[in-house]
Amino acid sequence: MNNLRIKEMNDDEKPIEKMLKKGAKSLSNAELIAILIRTGNRRNNAVTLSSKILKKSVDGIRGLRDLSVEELCEIDGIGKTKASILKAAFELGDRAACFMPKKHKIENPWDVYSYYIEEMRYLKKEVFKVILLNTKNEIICDVNVSVGSLNTSIVHPREVFSEPVKKSANSVILMHNHPSGNPSPSNEDKSVTHRLHKSGEILGISVLDHIIIGDGTYYSLKENGDF
Repeated sequence: MNNLRIKEMNDDEKPIEKMLKKGAKSLSNAELIAILIRTGNRRNNAVTLSSKILKKSVDGIRGLRDLSVEELCEIDGIGKTKASILKAAFELGDRAACFMPKKHKIENPWDVYSYYIEEMRYLKKEVFKVILLNTKNEIICDVNVSVGSLNTSIVHPREVFSEPVKKSANSVILMHNHPSGNPSPSNEDKSVTHRLHKSGEILGISVLDHIIIGDGTYYSLKENGDF
């Protein structure tokens, strides 16, 4: 089977023909990758080679985005061209997931979560972000304030509210991720939230919520009555 070339397969087994007939969702991860790399090598066809690419990552399809071109090229049958195509595809996926229409209106925590989950859920370090909103609760922009474990010395009101003041934001939403995947707030998370909420009241910029992103889930401090 490994030496059976794609063009020698039955039409129902060929990745492109299968996608055209049944849709992209019908394809396995290996079949999707096979469409990108197009060809295999003397030992493996494109699908089998794609399976070996997946095994290169301990986290499966999720971890492929973190592999460098050099690491991908360590796989027999993957050269710089195929590796570059894969990296470009991963980057396009990241950008598509993180794309946010201008003037997107935030009405509830889910709106925030749904737009930022793909950007935040796989980060290996905690990133504290501030989302700036206008009077209609539409997103003006977002700003990364700090990288690393949250504490009151790192997340200082001066850094948090600097950009909202410059851009005349009406309100802000605080957000950060938990690399562990568990979005439950720590005591430090709550302490930081209370401090920034009070600072916002002084500046006339409302802190509407603090949302913690986990792996496929979130925690809203506002919804849970934590401030």
